[in-house]
Amino acid sequence: MTKMLRTIRFDETDPRVYETAATAGEWAVPGSFLFAGIPREALTGKVKQAFANGFLGLGSFGFSTFATVGEITDTEASALESLFADLLIEHCGAPSRDEALAAARDELAFARDLCKDQPINTVFTLRRILTETGDTKEEFRTITPPSGEAAHARVWSIEREDSDGA
Repeated sequence: MTKMLRTIRFDETDPRVYETAATAGEWAVPGSFLFAGIPREALTGKVKQAFANGFLGLGSFGFSTFATVGEITDTEASALESLFADLLIEHCGAPSRDEALAAARDELAFARDLCKDQPINTVFTLRRILTETGDTKEEFRTITPPSGEAAHARVWSIEREDSDGA
């Protein structure tokens, strides 16, 4: 098992702020490559929000404000690599399958590296800025789970009220 980023939602904000919102539980990467060379004037509205704070979900190719550390099996990781390469061909026009696989491997390795020293359930946030020289700068912040919590522990529960409101 390897640690990997996974999208998470704390509320229903993402579908409102991103053109395409990632589904909770998708494997994710930072996805900054999508904004390489983007002109400053193109960073408006939902594109600006995705640039500023979005992790790229690899099921929907949509964005999530938060990602959490989870565990991925070797079999899942191999399938994810192939899926990601397909997405790079479809959405980004990768010139060949080999180049798409190489790019997918690099981006997935970066995401795994972010997670490797973090406990399961650590939450990541991302802040991207476009510098004066036009470079993209990334800042990652983490929120660690309370100590003593079991990995993948339920964070909350929902209880129904009786029909009389009790």
